Amino acid sequence: MVSTAAPASPIVSTSAAPRGRWLPGFFALALIWGSSYLFIKVGVEELHPLHLTLFRVTIGAGTLLVILLATRDRLPRDLRLWAHLFVIAGVGVALPFTLFGYGEQRVDSTLAGLWNATTPLVVLPMAVLVFRTERLSVDKVIGLLLGFSGVLVLLGIWQGVDGTQLAGQMMCFAAAACYGVAIPYQKRFTTGGSESGVSVACTQLILATAQMAVLAPLFAGAPPALWALSGHVVASVLALGALGTGIAFVFMFRSIRLAGASTASMVTYLIPLVTTVVGVVVLGERLEWYQPAGGLIVLAGVAVSQGLFSRRHRRRDSAPTARTSDQPRTIASEASACPDGGDREFVRPSLQPTPPIACGSDQVGVTSAKPPARNASTNSA
Repeated sequence: MVSTAAPASPIVSTSAAPRGRWLPGFFALALIWGSSYLFIKVGVEELHPLHLTLFRVTIGAGTLLVILLATRDRLPRDLRLWAHLFVIAGVGVALPFTLFGYGEQRVDSTLAGLWNATTPLVVLPMAVLVFRTERLSVDKVIGLLLGFSGVLVLLGIWQGVDGTQLAGQMMCFAAAACYGVAIPYQKRFTTGGSESGVSVACTQLILATAQMAVLAPLFAGAPPALWALSGHVVASVLALGALGTGIAFVFMFRSIRLAGASTASMVTYLIPLVTTVVGVVVLGERLEWYQPAGGLIVLAGVAVSQGLFSRRHRRRDSAPTARTSDQPRTIASEASACPDGGDREFVRPSLQPTPPIACGSDQVGVTSAKPPARNASTNSA
């Protein structure tokens, strides 16, 4: 049975688990999320982007529901949390999934994956200026400027971009921008509760399914039956839903639990690499030299904004690791592991201890007292 009592204090560990325990899941996560853009590209060959999103979130929600049942977890009971997750489901799940589908009708999957890497560059100004969850620093300003210079290189603006290519790339950037809004929104309005990461992600997907069940038929007509599609399209849709929008979260939460939030978030830097290799090898896509170069500059900007090269960050990384046994809050998408450019990790524990989490560090906070739960009735087992 699921307990309604307040959970115990976080479990503190002074060292990360051996690499052999978390590296396989870490690389599996990079492979799954990096391949998602391949699955989207194949899916939109025969499916309207709205229908692809509908199938994706439905299968993903079903997968996570099975995992919840298997682990004897449950969905949140706090109605205010459901209201906030409804917003996140629209802005951080349904809309970006659909925009990536529209984008990949016009550009290669490799480019879509590279554009997803710009998410933290949108998170940072939103977190600083709109949601006020972060503070500006020299590292963040330099990283932001470097990252957006990478965007210009990625676009190849010196030689012009045709209308179709530009529209597709802007749709992919708009999808990344949706994540950039949803991530600080979630940090601002949904932290402090005791629900598990799988529970929150599953709720987002259920709500996104409800939204798409209304919008997809309204704007794209009735969705086709899966058995009416080609085998490779069906396989891509199932993989995108069950793996990329379902099982991947299990790998991510396990990596965070065993290796720490900072180490787990490094998967962000592997996803564009996997996307590029898969797109070139499997789909035979071609890249101009400036596209991966721009992607690398964007990732370098993200790393600088996170203080990855600063002396302070290296001192933090050499300190003992403190981890909780609870799972983090996330957006139910490939942006889940994206660092947010702030003073605290985006990949956060479901129980919010004090003091705030230090960005770029494996420390997720230690407290001798029980963190305050949102509501005792919402606590997970």
